Amino acid sequence: MELTRRRLLQAGLLTGAGLAASACGSGSGAASASLAGKKMAVWVWDGCISPNVLKDAVAHFTQTKLTPSVIGGDFKQKLVTTMTSRAFLPSITGVKGEDIATFKGNYAEQFVDLNTLGADKIASQYVAWKLKQATTKDGKLLGLPIDIGPCALFYRHDIFAKAGLPTEPDAVSAAMSTWDDYFAAGVKLKKANPKSFIIDDGTSPFTYTIQQGTKRFIDENNHFIGDQAHIRAAWDRSIKAMQLGIVAPFADPGSTDSNAAYNNGVFASSVGAAWHYLDLVQAAPKTSGKWRVATMPGGPANFGGSFLTIPAQGGDHKLAFEIITWLLNPQNEARTWVDNGNFAANTGSYTLPAMTAPVPFFGGQKAIEIFAPAAQKIQAQYEAPADAAVSDPFQSELKNVWAKKKDPEKAWSDAVSTAKQIAQRQGVN
Repeated sequence: MELTRRRLLQAGLLTGAGLAASACGSGSGAASASLAGKKMAVWVWDGCISPNVLKDAVAHFTQTKLTPSVIGGDFKQKLVTTMTSRAFLPSITGVKGEDIATFKGNYAEQFVDLNTLGADKIASQYVAWKLKQATTKDGKLLGLPIDIGPCALFYRHDIFAKAGLPTEPDAVSAAMSTWDDYFAAGVKLKKANPKSFIIDDGTSPFTYTIQQGTKRFIDENNHFIGDQAHIRAAWDRSIKAMQLGIVAPFADPGSTDSNAAYNNGVFASSVGAAWHYLDLVQAAPKTSGKWRVATMPGGPANFGGSFLTIPAQGGDHKLAFEIITWLLNPQNEARTWVDNGNFAANTGSYTLPAMTAPVPFFGGQKAIEIFAPAAQKIQAQYEAPADAAVSDPFQSELKNVWAKKKDPEKAWSDAVSTAKQIAQRQGVN
């Protein structure tokens, strides 16, 4: 499952905020004569931070000409290229969660250690495991988190009811607390409604089982561990779901077929991160009010969540840090949740009205009651720079089993073999 998201009305929001690949104008706020006229660029991608928050930042920091830029295309590659050339670096830049391991492992010296600017004094405001994700082995903190992706079970209340399954979030959370319980519910659902499936993506049990653990495909000593028991157990879980017949027929995420399956009830539930909420809103707007959210089977996990960082060659570090902490304060992280669907990493936002409000798409359920406890319980994972590349063959081969009915043992063997080759090319032992 790719870490992607389909943004709801994002282009319109960005236009309204006056943001583009170029910069915004400045406004009024507390000024500093000694810094008047200084320019500071902020690099983000579409959907990174609420455009309204960025617009207000421009107005607030008049001691500088703050110029947010929405960078299209391959954000990671453009940032790497700019850092390599050491020219035209922004004062502040976002780093995606799936890329932080690469920057932490290969480009750490290119970033300011935020602890030297006072991040250690405000660290308690953010979930600790997310800060660890941006911390180097020698203790340097490269970024403060914009958002996180606590995972949950999104499900159709009406379809569960017709199948005789629990329907209220607390009851679903209790009845489907383990993967086996969830699969059993899927079997019951399929008997009651053969055209409806409890799992929308055949790779999902594999993906999220790994997210629930502490080990991935490469260990902290740079050894390949993708052939070990924890990966095989996750693999077998996806295969079991397919063999039980509780996985929907293959459909590319975001495709017309996939969207239709959410609308017509073929997909009765979906495991995903908090940001998956807007995927569902965009895919199936007419189903609003029919969805609910419960805790994820098997325990808490995170998928996604990004950071704001300060390039070492980017300019006024002290002011850049002041801007970052303002952008990521509780009020502004709550606004980013409302505007973009990015769940806050700053726990101070969890009691604010913007976060605690009932969500109409979930039938008036207060989603914070599911996501906030999950966010607090997530375990830290070690992720190596080469982890994403090494994991790709497992995803591809599971899709071959799901969509093309490839023999599961042959698929496993091919996945491990290809992953080992990629690992060796990436310098993994």
